[in-house]
Amino acid sequence: MSTARTFTDPEMLAAAFEQAADRVGPAVTALMRHQGTLLQQQIRMNASGRPGPNVITGRYRDSWSVATSAGPAGVAESLIGTTAPQGRRLEFGFTGTDRLGRHYNQPPYPHVAPALDAFGRQIDGQLTAIAEWVIG
Repeated sequence: MSTARTFTDPEMLAAAFEQAADRVGPAVTALMRHQGTLLQQQIRMNASGRPGPNVITGRYRDSWSVATSAGPAGVAESLIGTTAPQGRRLEFGFTGTDRLGRHYNQPPYPHVAPALDAFGRQIDGQLTAIAEWVIG
């Protein structure tokens, strides 16, 4: 349990803020790296069969990656995504004709949104930027 300190000198207060800032940045980055990895694992797990997409070769599931970066003033983000072209179609479904003239009536197999919902309940506001990028 910490004891509240009283500052009467503005210089001491400024020094305390700078010291706290030095600790906050690495802590936030570590948290986002850890949560990003957990979210990536959950998406991969959700993409391993119903109600998510079935696994045929495992390449789609393995295509999910996470990258964490630290910015100024303790700001950090983890970006989770896939470069697989079928990602959006598997998540949201597709009805219509593609650019090659093939006709589809593919239902959605949500695997990203359920993972985001679960993590959104655990992290207050920290996954907002990630959610916008993944679903984007």
